[in-house]
Amino acid sequence: MSAKERLDQVHKLVMELRKQYPSETGAFLEFMKAAQSGPALSAKVKELVNVGLAVAAQCEWCIAFHVKGALDAGATRDEIMEAAFQAVMMHGGPALMYLTPLREALDEFGASE
Repeated sequence: MSAKERLDQVHKLVMELRKQYPSETGAFLEFMKAAQSGPALSAKVKELVNVGLAVAAQCEWCIAFHVKGALDAGATRDEIMEAAFQAVMMHGGPALMYLTPLREALDEFGASE
């Protein structure tokens, strides 16, 4: 499955959950918005942190979502890879394997070398 397909799945899931469970989904989305609104870190830095966490959590949907977010926030391919390697350093071999979908997402979303 491609990174774009995973993003489509995320968006579809959120839309369905907003209809079926509006209170719970709305609360989660509001929490996300609040957590991302703090002024101390830039949007790019927050997305780089999220990339590392997504790799450590071994979540391919999260990887696609946050690689796209990091690129949209101005992160470079090397910055994203460096953030991902921080997860590998802390989480070991299993996190290393999740650099496969991360690199696929970088390629698919057009991250330059």
